[in-house]
Amino acid sequence: MKNVLRRPMTARAKTMLIFLSALALGAVTLIGLVSGTIRFSLEEVLVWMSGHAGNDLAVQILGNVRMPRIITGILVGMNLGVAGVLLQGVLHNPMASPNIIGVNAGAGLAAVVVMTVFPGRVPMIPAASFLGALLTATLICSLSAAFGKSRTVHIVLAGIAVSNLMSAVTSGLMTINSDTLDITYSWLLGSLSGKSWAAVQSILPYSVAALALSAFISPKINLLTLGEEMAESVGLSVKVCRMIALLFAAILAGSAVSVAGTIGFIGLIAPHAARLLVGNDHRFLVPLSALFGALLLAASDTIARTVFLPVELSVGIITSVLGAPFFLVLLCRKGKAESVRRMK
Repeated sequence: MKNVLRRPMTARAKTMLIFLSALALGAVTLIGLVSGTIRFSLEEVLVWMSGHAGNDLAVQILGNVRMPRIITGILVGMNLGVAGVLLQGVLHNPMASPNIIGVNAGAGLAAVVVMTVFPGRVPMIPAASFLGALLTATLICSLSAAFGKSRTVHIVLAGIAVSNLMSAVTSGLMTINSDTLDITYSWLLGSLSGKSWAAVQSILPYSVAALALSAFISPKINLLTLGEEMAESVGLSVKVCRMIALLFAAILAGSAVSVAGTIGFIGLIAPHAARLLVGNDHRFLVPLSALFGALLLAASDTIARTVFLPVELSVGIITSVLGAPFFLVLLCRKGKAESVRRMK
């Protein structure tokens, strides 16, 4: 029985799993549409989705409030899930994710700087978030090279320190400029509240381009995970591949933060859940992590806005409640694995 459970999945089974995950995402979307302060029947939602007018209340709430919010959450979840996969592959660190190593915090700080220094330049926020994420990720890569073989724990600790520092500066800027800054503390926690079709239009180009290109370079990431010497022996430019993957991770994380704030742990949970099922083949790991990230964030947002009615929580609170224990378990398992390896 154990041998059967450990048998690797075939490519066909992995493809089927991706298809089933897409269906599950569709189901979560329907649940999100029917749930809320004002509930709709599944029939009303399907009538609206089929293009028929339905009643005016359904058209207004489903079309202008819930659907753009859900689509924004799906895109943000996909971005963070794939950003986590790319960072883990580049850093050879299973605990790397946009929020843990400070990429989210760097993107958030850059966004707040733009909001305070250039308050009328809202279109600059995605580009600034991307730049902040890229600079932070570059710093982490530099630390990775400096620490060498002992990088795993050091990068996590350095990332936490960098993240806390940037979050403190961000909070300070928000406090000083509280009278003029048009964001709230919920943005720092991560929130999808009030997201309209403008948010979808803001993140969609970055998501489509970066997700497609991430899937395109996934075979190269497979080579990179085998080790630098092995990758170079088959003609792969390790530095170029690492910088491209880093660039895409920064675009994905930066665009997500610019729209929804600093949502945590999606980039850690989604890749690991996908890896448990399909292994380390990034050709399947990238799309499955994207779908798992979208599933996790869409489901978390539905919980955040329905379970505690009439109060609505920030979705970042839900993902942190799920992610913090997951990270601690992962850290303990990594520590035990390193202890066993040293004893051998």
